[in-house]
Amino acid sequence: MERAALTTRRTLTPHAWHRLFRFGMFAKAVDGVLQSAAGLALLLLSPSAINAIVLFFVRGELREDPKDLLANLLLHAGHGVVRIQIFAGLLLVAHGLLKLVLVASVEREQRWAYPTAIVVFGGFVVYQAYQIAIRPSAFLWVVTIVDVLVIALIAHEYTTLAPLATGDRRSHRW
Repeated sequence: MERAALTTRRTLTPHAWHRLFRFGMFAKAVDGVLQSAAGLALLLLSPSAINAIVLFFVRGELREDPKDLLANLLLHAGHGVVRIQIFAGLLLVAHGLLKLVLVASVEREQRWAYPTAIVVFGGFVVYQAYQIAIRPSAFLWVVTIVDVLVIALIAHEYTTLAPLATGDRRSHRW
């Protein structure tokens, strides 16, 4: 009896998979909004304003410990961003808007968007893995793992669309 209990697999119900998928799409949408907002801020703010914002956030920590690694990294990153401000701003806006368009298209259940999102987000994962290889980052590891999970959820959700003849799943609500 115990052996049977150990070998029984628990699988997620279709409803649970769909809820995970919706949460993943929400997370991607929030990410796209934040990236677009950060890019717009870079494009609209002066270099001195960007430095002032970074300094505002790290000033207290630097007063307590002038050698604080994280605060100094943020301060240094702020100066680095100023040097490539326009490029970084355009990249963030484009990256964020692309995510938003793909998420909105997937949410509208447009079939082309599922494989497109898988390929695009997969490209992001490859680039992030390259960045991790060059400069290891715990934050980038977390982002990459979340991206891989979202890709898996999109792929799973896409397979639930395949049996439907017309591709219109609007009548099929979870």
